[in-house]
Amino acid sequence: MKKLKGFTLIELLVVLGILGILAAVLLVTINPIAQLQKGNDARRKSDLEQIQRALELYYQDNGSYPASSTDGTFTIMYNNASVNWGTQWQPYIATLPKDPSSTNKYVYYATSTGQAYYLYASLQRGGNDPDACNKGDACPEIKNPGGNAGFPAATACGGTCNYGVSSTNVSP
Repeated sequence: MKKLKGFTLIELLVVLGILGILAAVLLVTINPIAQLQKGNDARRKSDLEQIQRALELYYQDNGSYPASSTDGTFTIMYNNASVNWGTQWQPYIATLPKDPSSTNKYVYYATSTGQAYYLYASLQRGGNDPDACNKGDACPEIKNPGGNAGFPAATACGGTCNYGVSSTNVSP
């Protein structure tokens, strides 16, 4: 009798089962959603650092930080116009960055004297990010605005404003 070469159905099922288990373990280990959130949060932090540098350049030229809008959008005011996130703000920054998520936004607030500012974002990883305020809760100043009239709400970022930077004379 002739011996046929090949795999039996049982052997194929065993190999497919092992590959399935390995794929599941790999997905759990890598966690692609968490990696995307980490990437977006890293971009948010980088964006706020760029905006900080632009604000410091503005301060050097003008002796105060630009005013924040009073219409609740909390954007930067320049030459009596609102500079929206994702648009040009020459000569300070080519494009004022905007949040990578369409549902979130960055929030800028300047004190009435123009001598301090606060800049906030909502990190997707929240309390899992070591740089987040209060283990993912709203940053202290936005949670308790210390008497600053018109200060943004703790959810003005679209989510909880749990990451902030500010001018050196105040803390976010």
